[in-house]
Amino acid sequence: MSKEKIWLSSPHMGGNEQKYINDAFAENWIAPLGPNVTEFEKSIKTYLYSQKLGEQEVAALSSGTAALHLALILLGVTRDDEVLCQSMTFAASANPIIYQGAKPVFIDSESKTLNICPEQLEIAIKDRISKGKKPKAIIAVHLYGMPYNVDAVQKVAEEYDIPVIEDSAEALGSSYKGVKCGTFGRFSVLSFNGNKIITTSGGGALVTRNSEDKNKAIYLATQARDDAPHYQHSEIGYNYRLSNICAGIGRGQMEVLDKRVLARRDMFQFYVNLFKDIDGIKVHEEPGEEYYSNHWLSVIEIDEKKVGLNREKLRKHLLTEEIESRPLWKPMHMQPVFRNYPFYGTQVAENKFNTGLCLPSGSNLTDSDRSRIEKAIMNGLKK
Repeated sequence: MSKEKIWLSSPHMGGNEQKYINDAFAENWIAPLGPNVTEFEKSIKTYLYSQKLGEQEVAALSSGTAALHLALILLGVTRDDEVLCQSMTFAASANPIIYQGAKPVFIDSESKTLNICPEQLEIAIKDRISKGKKPKAIIAVHLYGMPYNVDAVQKVAEEYDIPVIEDSAEALGSSYKGVKCGTFGRFSVLSFNGNKIITTSGGGALVTRNSEDKNKAIYLATQARDDAPHYQHSEIGYNYRLSNICAGIGRGQMEVLDKRVLARRDMFQFYVNLFKDIDGIKVHEEPGEEYYSNHWLSVIEIDEKKVGLNREKLRKHLLTEEIESRPLWKPMHMQPVFRNYPFYGTQVAENKFNTGLCLPSGSNLTDSDRSRIEKAIMNGLKK
């Protein structure tokens, strides 16, 4: 009898998603606009509000990638411009740079967060300026839900007057110094892909600092149609708006977001307890009390010399037990498609990729699942 698959991060419904979808069908709001879109945007806006930074504006879109693309357009990034981008991330953080005909410049990670290294960021900026090419934007990512060093990155960005696009695709529910991730950049990006902490099946959002930018984003996301009785277009637009059906899923998901964050953090603590007495396996934790991670994915680093196996052997062993795990994101500067673009750093991201493994982290994992995971890991270590 085959075992049921334990996934790395599977969707977890809350209960009211079907109600909001049914409402959309009953009212015939099937297009990429309607009450669910409006209320979904409001719920995200309310969730992100902070006394320190005030209100944000939210445009619900078809994906986080679409949000990143629009952020670059709104910042005026065009052909042959340079954009600084965290190297250790999913390809969607970098691809929109190419969409614009611009050039990515990749930055190494710092060990404590796995995210963009502020020191290497400044080195890159100085060097690009010396070459006569001041970068137009910085894309910084909260990897696996762990906030990047917001203060240090912002300090560099402000010193050289370069706007930050905050890629918070993996970090809804995380915070830095008590302020929610998704509020720190000139523009911020959220993702609601099927494997994220909450989902709309596929979807994302662009978080802006004012209604003018939101309205411009929506205009571009709806094929840039001019205000005319006929179809008239003065700019190139895109089909990037979220549907009212998918937004209905999002409304139900937002109602349980805090519970999902706590469940992911409980999974993280499970791994902390599991590996606490195993020399050579390190669980990636918050580096200080100012960091609060949703622990979208729990990450371990394996010292092969101490443990006797590497992350790939453990991954393959877990796969034989029908348990999904995954290497860390392969850094962009190591990817064939990006190998000819500049990279600033040492080998931090590369080393983390070679030794790191993401373990099952879903908010819907049961005690039985955890027992299977523990047994499989311990058997793998014995082998």
